[in-house]
Amino acid sequence: MPKNIKTKIGFKAGKLKETTAIHGEKSKLSRIISPLVVEFHPRDLLQIMVGAAILAIPVGFTEETWHLGETLPLPNIIMILTVSLLFISAFIYYNYYTHHRHLRKHVGEYLKRVISTYLVSFIVVAFLLTIIQITTWVGAEWLISFKRVVIVTFPASMSAAVADTFR
Repeated sequence: MPKNIKTKIGFKAGKLKETTAIHGEKSKLSRIISPLVVEFHPRDLLQIMVGAAILAIPVGFTEETWHLGETLPLPNIIMILTVSLLFISAFIYYNYYTHHRHLRKHVGEYLKRVISTYLVSFIVVAFLLTIIQITTWVGAEWLISFKRVVIVTFPASMSAAVADTFR
């Protein structure tokens, strides 16, 4: 059984790494170096955009989704938006910040990743639905357009979060 375990976070070869030094019996030293992915980079933004489009296209191009946007009341749409943010938050937490030290030191990066994932997904969906003329952002139809985008953003943001984990 190891006598002493020490972890240190620092840069190695320009990348943020976590080094765990384990001092065992008879002064044997083992080091485990693993990448620490807590920062948000422009590459992550591109992965989110592509990931959002992966499910936005098949879901957003269905008449059932368009009809849901017309019939669901606004409180239900707000619940869908909230559940989407909760799922993204949990997925990102468990894939990037599982150790409490990582989250404490990188709360800003965590919030940036969660909010960016949802907002970029929302914009990608809004763009795609506008191209196929399902959304109208002027006049009385803007609320139906917003509801349609929120409905499609739910699965799109999930696929965006998953795509963001690919390295």
